[in-house]
Amino acid sequence: MKTRRSPFSQVRHHRQMTAVHDDSYRRNEKPHEPTACPECGAAYLNGRWSWAAPPADAHVDLCPACQRIQDDLPGGYVTLKGDFVREHRDEILALVHACETREKPEHPLQRIMGIANVAAGVEVATTDAHLARGIAGALQGAFKGRVSIRFAKDENFLRATWERAK
Repeated sequence: MKTRRSPFSQVRHHRQMTAVHDDSYRRNEKPHEPTACPECGAAYLNGRWSWAAPPADAHVDLCPACQRIQDDLPGGYVTLKGDFVREHRDEILALVHACETREKPEHPLQRIMGIANVAAGVEVATTDAHLARGIAGALQGAFKGRVSIRFAKDENFLRATWERAK
């Protein structure tokens, strides 16, 4: 039986994304354990953010995703271009939302901040560079097209473009 490859594996990257130590949304010091985010309810327990219920005596602090949302500073953008986007907008956006739905239970810091119509087509803003990269890869895997990815290592920011003419 032939196994099917994930659409995420179909995007080739020339360099690996790594966390940057001077990213203001990735603190040099870990939050106090336990910490609860008052906005989304995520909890910092056992060295990571999760959806586990924090104890009543937990510290209260915004998680990095909620901080990005509050500051309106995405960690990634995916720009969707081409006639295919206009003709299949609903299908494409359903896949974009499915990517978030798949990642969010295990990775609470990976969220869609917004989807906007722009001159080039549609722009998806995310709280995390990994989600932006994953969305671009899923679009390429599902609908073909061309993906280009630029990662600004010094800013821990990713800009992806997915384009398909017809």
